[in-house]
Amino acid sequence: MNKLLSFEALLVLDAIERRGSFAAASEELGRAPSSLSYQVQKLEQDLDLVIFDRSGHKAAFTKAGRLLLERGRLLLTAADEMISDASALAHGWELDITIAYDGLVKLDHMLPLVDGLAKQSKTRIRFQEEILAGCWEALAQDRADLLIAPAPSVAPPEVKIQPIGKLDTIWVAHPDHPIHQHENPLDPLVRQQYRGIAVADTARSLPPLTHNILDEQPLLTVSSMYDKFVALKVGMGIATMSTCYAEEAIKNGELVVIGDDPVYELDMVLAWNRSRMGKAKTWCIQHIESLWKKQFK
Repeated sequence: MNKLLSFEALLVLDAIERRGSFAAASEELGRAPSSLSYQVQKLEQDLDLVIFDRSGHKAAFTKAGRLLLERGRLLLTAADEMISDASALAHGWELDITIAYDGLVKLDHMLPLVDGLAKQSKTRIRFQEEILAGCWEALAQDRADLLIAPAPSVAPPEVKIQPIGKLDTIWVAHPDHPIHQHENPLDPLVRQQYRGIAVADTARSLPPLTHNILDEQPLLTVSSMYDKFVALKVGMGIATMSTCYAEEAIKNGELVVIGDDPVYELDMVLAWNRSRMGKAKTWCIQHIESLWKKQFK
């Protein structure tokens, strides 16, 4: 015969431990002390366990009873979360939403979404950095609900693309890097002499892409835009960075712009699959564009 443990019994154990006595717990639960005592004794009998040591002046949890209490509280918390999640779904709010962004974008610029969405629902936000082809693969394979990335040359018909603004990128290197000594440092024949630093494409099945890396050029590949930033600051090579990512390091003298006017403008977009829409996704779509314009006005 299966031994069942009810949530009601777990609530009784929780109340007894928190309130310090059967009498105080019965008052909180609105039940007679004798009713609680009977339920605990019945539970001990059903489970063939001694939950309370009654040898002293005051009943105390045994080790087995303490285990039931602690594990039971985890179940009670999980039950509360399940009810909350079911309520959120019933009212159209997703439990979770994943926002993927190209590594050129700084996470700092999107963090205001967290508190804003929290005021509307209990939807949990996940931010996910993707690189190059990995951006669009994440959207296509449902690893992301929303994507912020440079505009693609072609997009699938089921994907909605909304322009949100521009992003400047620049060539940078350590102040002491020898590339700064050249008259025309961005000439491909000059750049080819020096190590490029790139972030690995995060695509899992699509062919990986590279940008601004020349044939025969020495190359250092890292796993995130932050790692690329760190490698640049210690003089490991040359690379492009978004202006928003590099501007503070340039002001501090940790990085120097290569060339006279090497600013390249990227058209940035917000993209999502049309077929799967919920309230949290709709809310984020409405607020990301205004947030972008506020950050890059």
